[in-house]
This record gives sequence, C-alpha cells and structure tokens, in this order.
Amino acid sequence: MKNPWTKKNPFLSMWLSGANAVAGAARSRATAEARRQTALMMAQGSRQMAELWGEAVGVPRKKRRKKAR
Repeated sequence: MKNPWTKKNPFLSMWLSGANAVAGAARSRATAEARRQTALMMAQGSRQMAELWGEAVGVPRKKRRKKAR
C-alpha cells in the first residue's frame, strides 16, 4: 500500500509556488531598500568626515563679498 502523504498534490504545489513568488518579491524589495539606506549612510559619513578633516586642517573658505549699496 502506498503512502498517501507522498502523493503529488497540484493545489499545494500551486499554493507554494505563489507563496514563493510573493516571498521573493518581498525579499528583493527589502534588499533593495537596505542597499539604498547603506549607500546613503556611507555617503553621509564620507561627507561628514571630509568636513571634519577639512575644518581641522584649515582649508580656507571663500569669503562672501558684501553687496554695494
């Protein structure tokens, strides 16, 4: 006698395929957002480090001219 639990179930197969597709889409969106956040934080950190070291070294800034009246 064959085991009924090992028999193929087309409805379960379709349901699992749909669930896998939804999980894959959610995972890709989460990964993309994490990469965007990582890139943003790295850019901000680099900008802050450049400002910090620029001020510490004493890079002269351009002075603004006063408008003539």
